[in-house]
Parts: sequence; structure tokens; C-alpha cells
Amino acid sequence: MRHLSIAYGVGLSLLFSQQVSLQAGPMLGYAQYREVAIWLQTTGPATVKIEYTDTLYPKVKYQTSPQHTTEERAYTAIFRIGPLQPGRVYAYAIYINDKPVKLSYPTYFRTLSQWKWRSAPPNFRFVIGSCAYVNDSLYDRPGELYGGEYEIFQSIANQKPDFMLWLGDNVYLRESDWNSFSGIVARYTHTRSLPQMQPLLSICPHYAIWDDHDFGPNDSDRGFWAKDWTKRAFTYFWANPSYGVPQAPEGISSFFEWSDVEFFLLDCRTYRAPNKRITGERTMLGKAQLEWLIDALKSSRATFKFVACGSQILSTTTGYENFINYPEERELLLKRIEEERIPGVIFLTGDRHFSEISVMKLGNGQKIYDITASPLTAGPFRGASEKDKNPLRIERTLTTQRNFLLLSVTGPERSRQLSIKAYDSKGTLLWEETIHSRELQPQD
Repeated sequence: MRHLSIAYGVGLSLLFSQQVSLQAGPMLGYAQYREVAIWLQTTGPATVKIEYTDTLYPKVKYQTSPQHTTEERAYTAIFRIGPLQPGRVYAYAIYINDKPVKLSYPTYFRTLSQWKWRSAPPNFRFVIGSCAYVNDSLYDRPGELYGGEYEIFQSIANQKPDFMLWLGDNVYLRESDWNSFSGIVARYTHTRSLPQMQPLLSICPHYAIWDDHDFGPNDSDRGFWAKDWTKRAFTYFWANPSYGVPQAPEGISSFFEWSDVEFFLLDCRTYRAPNKRITGERTMLGKAQLEWLIDALKSSRATFKFVACGSQILSTTTGYENFINYPEERELLLKRIEEERIPGVIFLTGDRHFSEISVMKLGNGQKIYDITASPLTAGPFRGASEKDKNPLRIERTLTTQRNFLLLSVTGPERSRQLSIKAYDSKGTLLWEETIHSRELQPQD
């Protein structure tokens, strides 16, 4: 009987492993010249691998080493695939327990083109957005549904961007979630598993920063006791190039480049002083992260230097979680950009449940912009025009409905321009604006 019991147990185990399927993904993470990342999540413990082939040589197949998805890692896996060849397109397939996963759409990834010293910088397009709320009736507040218009993710996919940058509040932790790691993981899983999101996840690379609702409770700060848990979940569910920089390793700051443009991904929560703190140094970014940013911007030769942050940087509107509430740190950053004569700086921000473009002229004549994109599926702040009198706003860009922004970098190397187009959830164009690189240069 003992042998029969063991055999029966093994049989059940094998049956269970065969029933494990894809929970969410695959999602493309960062893309480099010779390496890419691919994320996925299974419904239970499984052995997963990826088979891929260079589309120029379709008969030659490669396989990653297998990974085991475990409960401890929320059944997620991140494959960092390389070395690859620059400027190539690869087809790939997911295997779970040695069985191929059938998807209703093709799966490809591409490496960055090696253009330096060889050609003009490639033109490219990318999407930015923030505040993605997915309803969950058991845990949502009573009353009107807060999330909606999930078709926005298909509208983004229809644009076929080169990549997408998520600007925070990418999940909305509820009060039932943030005091346990299992609750945090359950919220990430619920959001990431949205059916309308799946094609978008696979169509282009995805980069992310966080804001308060990914980090902890509403308006959360460095005092949140479980921030190690939320960072751990962030590293399980996003395939960024890094999670923190050497000068500020506690947070999720990172960096990547695309063509002749660079992106500096900031963490505005890990080092943030409480909003109501009266004594002590008031910081949003923290000294170490701020110094890293200034050093990195000064060393950069990028045409556009996009600085991504969850909170608005330029807006002078008080009463919300804007950088203006940390005036000394904000002044220092803007002063250093001017004093160091750092050209090409554009802030990319979220949080506000409306979109807008703010512009400021520094003392040396150069302009800096803050492009705010929000919300994707959360409730819009429809009263923004009356309740938020941002004097730096380009008025016609104020958008108080669910939306996303498509940014395009085009033009010859010495005269690049940035096009910003706002679309509603159905993909209808709302407005467009253009910024020329020469505007972002010191004028004196």
C-alpha cells in the first residue's frame, strides 16, 4: 500500500504540473543592443523556458536555461536573453513544463540598432501613461466604479510604439493589500492579468517607475514600514534594467537609452519626507539620488534627456503632491540645470489624473518642459481647470479624461524635434504639440 500511495502522489503531482498555465504575459522588458528581458507569470509552480530564433536565420533555434516559477516569487520569471545581435528581430515561444503556450497573437522582440558612427540617429515613438486602476469588486470602495475604459490598452497597442514608459500608480494597492506581501502580490497579479492588457505587454518593451499606490498607501512616503515588500514585488513584476543606482540603492531608480535619447527613471517615494512633517530636512528625491541625477545629466550627450518622476516637477500648484512642496530641493535641481548649462531636459510625470504640458524658461533663456500623462484607466480629475490653476500650463494641452500620450522623436541629428500627441481611450486624437531641441539649449 505504501508503494501505491507514493505512486498515486506522484501521479497527482504530475497531473497538477501539467495543468499549470500562463497567468499573465509574456511582457517584453528592457531592450539593449545585445540583450532583452522577457517577463511572465504562471498560475502555479512550473518549469518555464523560452525558445527563440533570429528571423534572418529561422532554422537556427536557441533556448534559454529553464527557470522554476515558485510561490516565493509570485510564480513570475524574468529571462534576460543574450548575447544577441544588434538591430535584429527575433521570434520566440514560451514553454511551460515542456509544452508550448498557444497565444492568439505572434510574439517577437527586437534589439536596438547599432547606429552610432554609422548613420543618423533612428527616429522612434513611445507611449507614456500613469494611473492604471483595475476594478476588483470585493476590495473596491462601495459606489461608482473607479476604473474603466480598459480598451485604452488595445488603443495603445494599435499605435505599435517602440516602447512604453509607465509613470507610476501602475497598480493600486488597496487597504486590504499593503500590510501583507501576499496581498501586494495578489494586487499585482490581478492588475497584470487584465485580458485587454495582454497584447500590449508583448508588442513592445515596457519600463516603469512607481508612485504612492505602487509603493504603499495613498500619499505614502519613506516612513511606510513595508516598502521592502513593495520593492520586492516591483522587481518581480517589472523587468527594468536595474532597481536602484549605486548612489541610491534602496529605491527603484534606473536608466536606459534609445537612439540619441536617454531616460533617467527616478524614485519619488523611497526618500520622500512625509507631507506633514514639520521638522527635519524636506526631500522628495533625497540628496544621493539628486546628486546622481545631476551628475548623470551633466555627463549625458543625449539630444533629449527625459527625466521620469511620479510627481509633477514644474507645476507651482500647491495642495497636491507636486515637487513645489519641497521648494529647496526643487530649486536646487532647477538651479543646477541652469548653472551646469544642461540642455535637452524634459520631465515626464504622472499622478494627477489629468494630462498637461508645463513649460518654464530659465535665467539663461533655455526652456524646460514637464509632460504629465494621466490617467490610463483610473478616474479622471474633471475639475482640474477650476481647481488647479497651474500658471506654467500650455492651456490647450489640459486633458481631463482617460488618455495616453504618444511621443515621437524625429528629424536630422542636429535638429531633432519631439512630437506629443494625446489620444483618448478609443484612440481618437485630442491634441498635439511639438518641441524643438533648439528650445532646450541655453540661449546666452
